[in-house]
Amino acid sequence: MDNHFSPEKFYDHKIVDERGAVVGHIRVKPSGILWAGKNAKVWNGVSLEKFASFMEARGRTQKK
Repeated sequence: MDNHFSPEKFYDHKIVDERGAVVGHIRVKPSGILWAGKNAKVWNGVSLEKFASFMEARGRTQKK
């Protein structure tokens, strides 16, 4: 068997305000998107399908 890189199970990103203070966290997983506030003990999440539907209906068009 060849050596290989193990894929990440998730990617976390801090959400900060204009002063740099943390206001929450976003976690991107293969199955969905999760949100947790600054001091939250639990995550709130949606499936990728629900997230895509929301973004198509309510998101702003932007250039890549």
